[in-house]
Amino acid sequence: MAMNIAVLGLGYVGTVTAACLAVKGHRVIGVDVDAGKVNALADGRPPVIEPRLDAIVALAVESDRLRASTVAADAVADADITVVCVGTPSAIDGSTDLAQLSRAVGEVGEALRGRSRPHTVVIRSTVPPGTISDVVAPLLTQRSGRTLGADLHVASCPEFLREGSGVADFFDPPFLVVGGEEAAAAAVRELFHFLPCDTYHVPLGVAEGLKYSCNAFHALKVAFANELASLYRRLGVDARQVMELFVKDTVLNVSPAYLRPGFAFGGSCLPKDVRSLMYLARSTSTDLPVLDAVLASNDHLVRDLAERVVRRVEELGHNRRVALLGLSFKAATDDLRESPNVALAELLIGKGLELRIHDPVVNPRRLTGANLRQVEARLPHLHRVLYDSPAEAVDGCSVIIVSNADPAGLGAVAAAGAGCVFDLNGRLGPRIEALPGYEGIGW
Repeated sequence: MAMNIAVLGLGYVGTVTAACLAVKGHRVIGVDVDAGKVNALADGRPPVIEPRLDAIVALAVESDRLRASTVAADAVADADITVVCVGTPSAIDGSTDLAQLSRAVGEVGEALRGRSRPHTVVIRSTVPPGTISDVVAPLLTQRSGRTLGADLHVASCPEFLREGSGVADFFDPPFLVVGGEEAAAAAVRELFHFLPCDTYHVPLGVAEGLKYSCNAFHALKVAFANELASLYRRLGVDARQVMELFVKDTVLNVSPAYLRPGFAFGGSCLPKDVRSLMYLARSTSTDLPVLDAVLASNDHLVRDLAERVVRRVEELGHNRRVALLGLSFKAATDDLRESPNVALAELLIGKGLELRIHDPVVNPRRLTGANLRQVEARLPHLHRVLYDSPAEAVDGCSVIIVSNADPAGLGAVAAAGAGCVFDLNGRLGPRIEALPGYEGIGW
């Protein structure tokens, strides 16, 4: 069904959004404070350069489905949906400058005052999590005099348009993500009904945070590839060939593998290989700041968790008995080499906590080689704190730390009713997450 749409902001995102919505049958008015942009669009010329956009704008204007104005009230007055695409640049201190967004949202609110037509405001601008709840929603309700959820709805719908391929990205996105209550989500789904992709309805904060996560990861990938190229060039290795092979692994390298919040990495490969790369970098006078930060970030995660556990024990005011379920670096192995759980256990014992450990696989009497040396160096009294039964390990503990989703261990946690359960795994299931003292390490 054709809808009346106001698009605020006629930069790359706003112009592409307005023109593409118009050629798909919606009646669109684009709004910008820059009269030059408005005049260009009104004449059938896009104010930005994008492949295919000239023809789309010309067609949309010629069919009278796309118009332009410098006055937001003109566009919002009869609109069903307002799509906000104004800029959110960096401030001097690195924070997000929300001045344009606040001004645009305030104008939308003023335009809605005294009108009874239901309205949905869709924020497409990239904004920090919490912006819609803390800034946009209060401004809209204050200026419009309306109540959210009745005749006024607000949603987050992040865009994934790259300059130079904005039109192609608009019509073929990886997904459509909508944050907000169901009425707002329904309006956005109707607005973009023609898109050939899956739609995900999520909480506002998730939608707002997604775009930052995507762009940060893209930046990380660029820096990662360039740092390796800097090193490999000095070693006489063609980094292009390395990365061409690298991306062919879609099981681990270019995949969801490892991209899940959880505890620190460990084991016999990741720490030593990163250190090896850093040694090669130092020996060739190559700076690799991103990779250099990887091990530091990993170590920080372990230390930070230890501090959180100590604080929670002190807050609970009970005993200083703590259980750790899972000692090896991952489940179904007894490999303790560089396990972050071993490092965590060492820190907790060093802080004077009475630590109890259970691991369904680890047996001190069967440890050999590097595993044995690791225990002797960091947990020489492991046999005294290691319990065969998870129920015995968690009995009477004020805090339980769970890194292993072993069914027997989870059953013991559910039955224990401890004051606090720290989840380092992220896959413990609703039975554990429903416990009153449950805390995810990063969620």
